[in-house]
Amino acid sequence: MALLDSWTTGQHTAGGVTHPTYRKGTGPGVIVIHEIPGLTPEVVGFGEDVVDAGFTVVLPHLFGTPGAPMSVGAVAKVLPRVCVSKEFTTMATGRTSPIALWLRDLARTLHDELSRSGTGGPGVGALGMCFTGGFALAMMVDTSVVAPVLAQPSLPFPVGRARAADLNLSPADLAAVKDRAAGGCEVLGLRYRGDRAVGTRFETLSRELGDAFLHVDLDGKGHSTLTEQRSQEAVDRVIAFFREKLSPPA
Repeated sequence: MALLDSWTTGQHTAGGVTHPTYRKGTGPGVIVIHEIPGLTPEVVGFGEDVVDAGFTVVLPHLFGTPGAPMSVGAVAKVLPRVCVSKEFTTMATGRTSPIALWLRDLARTLHDELSRSGTGGPGVGALGMCFTGGFALAMMVDTSVVAPVLAQPSLPFPVGRARAADLNLSPADLAAVKDRAAGGCEVLGLRYRGDRAVGTRFETLSRELGDAFLHVDLDGKGHSTLTEQRSQEAVDRVIAFFREKLSPPA
């Protein structure tokens, strides 16, 4: 836990669901949602980068052991549990993972608090990665989220063409996301060009959101753009996106 000792521990409850949280920094809010197997040192390290850039960062703890390193064993331990959890939709198409409701409430709560304190911006940022990559898109249904970032979104698992193209959104949520995109809310996506886990979702996003979908296609066959196979270009683009979208009005 030493890795997270400088972060303030807390918890958030919504809809009868409670998850721990870790918080650090000042300025506009950003929610960073970890990948499998959990809050690894690389995920926390990226969170520190966002803190250093001038943001209040909240790391929700959804599964795994906080601070434990990435390993094959850790993934093997966590993956079966999340696949059967009712909070996550891993295979079905045209559905939003239920955890999105909890994450939207977390975003609203953070934005309201920062607005009252005078340290917030026009909304909060939300970033998901891999297993949680599409959750930031689902959070965009709530107007408190004004800077959604999808890092190598991988749900539903890309088994077959339909799943590979699916955005892990219900028809109603997709319509809401499209309305917000049409109103000017841009979405940033990050992937390595050779990453099969992303499927054809970026093509779907380009078709559904048009110019509101800003994508970064990195050379190479890596997967975790911000953590295990960290690309500094990707990190820089994310921080620039947050600065552009979350800076308070002059």
